[in-house]
Amino acid sequence: MGVVRTLIVEDEKPAARLLQRKLEKLGMAPEAMLHSVEEAVAWFESNKHPDLIFLDIQLSDGLSFEIFERVAVDSAIIFTTAYDEYALKAFKLNSIDYLLKPIDEEELEAAVDKFRSRNSNKPGPDLDDLRRLLSPGPESYRKRFTVRIGQQLKIVPVEEIECIYSENKGTYLHTADNRDYLIDQTLESIEPEMDPSRFFRVSRKFIVAMPAIREIQIYSNSRLKVILPTYKGDEVIVARERVPDFKSWLG
Repeated sequence: MGVVRTLIVEDEKPAARLLQRKLEKLGMAPEAMLHSVEEAVAWFESNKHPDLIFLDIQLSDGLSFEIFERVAVDSAIIFTTAYDEYALKAFKLNSIDYLLKPIDEEELEAAVDKFRSRNSNKPGPDLDDLRRLLSPGPESYRKRFTVRIGQQLKIVPVEEIECIYSENKGTYLHTADNRDYLIDQTLESIEPEMDPSRFFRVSRKFIVAMPAIREIQIYSNSRLKVILPTYKGDEVIVARERVPDFKSWLG
């Protein structure tokens, strides 16, 4: 294989520049560094696609999978990720290369060597299969979330969550220490990942954790109001049509 044309898609600019320097040591100078879904889509629509993409999963304006829903990309992909172990297992099952942040130079070199040894015309990963693999099955519900705080990542175990809620087009985890963390998912995508013995979708806006319920009050129009230990935002109301299932869930 001759000169490998590469591209970096990474929303954290310091991480992108660091990866660029590491690739240059391996004789691979990326053609561009892109930082969002929108920027990547625009680039792919107006440029010849590279041989290899180093792709972060969580970008500033959404998940990188959205790029491939809007543009047909036939490049090989090495994912860069801070996802937890169930996602890494999925990558292995799909024989997709991945690099766990912070990226180790030896692992980077090994991934590049693996790419070089492949047929450059090999089709890219089946992203639909990858999406399904990234969603835990019934015996493997979500155990933690990885959230970004500035330039750092924090692991939030599900045991610390009081509720998950949507607000102003964002989705947040609210934890027992009275903290709120923005996450890159919708309630609709999160709901099937959560253990139904512990979490319940009480309305379009809230998923609540059973251990966090401090009190349940009768509310207007045959609804119920849930009181949580530290969450003091909008009232957590069980939608009328969900009340029977909510009562059954409580046992």
